[in-house]
Amino acid sequence: MNSTTQTPDMLGASNPFVRGYDNLSIERLILITYANDCPPCFRSIHDSQAHLLDDALELFPCVFNDDAALISEGQSIPDELEECFQSTGLVRQVVYAVTGEMLDERHHVGDLYSLKEAQAMVHRLSFDTGHYSRAWEISTAHLTEEALRYLEYRAGRFNAGATGLLYEPFALRDCNGLGCKLIGTPWTDENLMKIEGSPYTSLRQEQLDAGTPEALVNVLYLAALADVRLLIFDPDAAVLDGLAIYDE
Repeated sequence: MNSTTQTPDMLGASNPFVRGYDNLSIERLILITYANDCPPCFRSIHDSQAHLLDDALELFPCVFNDDAALISEGQSIPDELEECFQSTGLVRQVVYAVTGEMLDERHHVGDLYSLKEAQAMVHRLSFDTGHYSRAWEISTAHLTEEALRYLEYRAGRFNAGATGLLYEPFALRDCNGLGCKLIGTPWTDENLMKIEGSPYTSLRQEQLDAGTPEALVNVLYLAALADVRLLIFDPDAAVLDGLAIYDE
C-alpha cells in the first residue's frame, strides 16, 4: 500500500487521466535552406507578408533572423525592416505546424502541407465534444478499503442531500461498481476561483474535513484535473498505469 501523503502539485505533475491535447493550434512556417554546411531551419512569415499565399513563398529567396522571415524577391521591404534580417536563404517548403497542450506544456504534434490538412487533423484530435474522454472506468484497487467503505456508505444514502464537495457518489448495483460524478471540472485553481471563489487547496481541505478519505480525494483530484466528469470504480476493471494501487 502506498500511504505517502502527496501535495496537489506532486499529484498533478504526472496525471494518468490526461489524454489527448488541449488548445490545439496551427502555425504556418517556412522551411529555409541556407549555407551549405548548415541544417535547414523553420521560421514564421513576418506579419507584413502574412497575406502572401503559399505559392508566393515556396522556392523564393528570403531574408531571416531568429524570429521570422521575409520574401526578398518581388516584394517591397522597407530599409529599416530589412536591416533586422541579416541571414539569406531559399524557401523550400511551406508547412503547417500543429501544436497542442498537455499538462500545461506545449507539444509539437505534427507538420502538414496545407491548411486544410492541418485543420482536418485538429478536428480529428479535438473530437466533437472537445475532450478525449469524460467518463472512465478503473479498478477498485486504486482505492483503500476505507475509501471503498466510504463510497458505499455515501452512495447508499438515498435520501441524503448533495455533498457540497463538487462530487456526488452513486452505486452500480448490478456490477458491484461505485462511481462519482465530478462537478465544476477541471479543478484547476483558475477554474475553481471562478465558480467557488477559492483555490483547490480549500476544496481539498473541505473534502478531508468532511471525512473523505485521502486516497479518494487524490484520485478525484487527478480525474477532475483532466476534466473527467464520471469516474467509475469496478472490481473487474483494469488498473490505470501510473495511478497508485492499494493492496490491503
